[in-house]
Amino acid sequence: MAMEPNPIDRHVGARLRMRRMMVSMSQEKLGHALGITFQQIQKYEKGANRIGASRLQEIARVLDVPPSFFFEGAPAGEGASAGFAEPSENAYIVEFLSTTEGLQLNRAFALIRDPKVRRRILDLVTSLAHSDPEDIVDAPN
Repeated sequence: MAMEPNPIDRHVGARLRMRRMMVSMSQEKLGHALGITFQQIQKYEKGANRIGASRLQEIARVLDVPPSFFFEGAPAGEGASAGFAEPSENAYIVEFLSTTEGLQLNRAFALIRDPKVRRRILDLVTSLAHSDPEDIVDAPN
């Protein structure tokens, strides 16, 4: 029976993937910069392999972020159960931004300066998702 990755390791891996994609770096290029294979980067990003402190420091340097970046929004826990807490309510945002489509959509949307156009796009996406606009947190006015 395969063990599930620790929620913290999954979160750190998702943040790694998100940042790598934000700077348009391939897994192969990141692996080369770190002296490891792209397969190891894949395992880190899935949370299958835990990232050690020195490796995380090096990854942060290569991706030009502080090491704390990888823990922002991480699931909280206390005592012996630390790391097994429920995922944060915003975990889906990190997951979405870790996808190619999520990152592309976010970049394109951020380039739209007209607030009326942004609102119309939000209304369109909301209607396509059959959601109530009030369900979307921090929607622009």
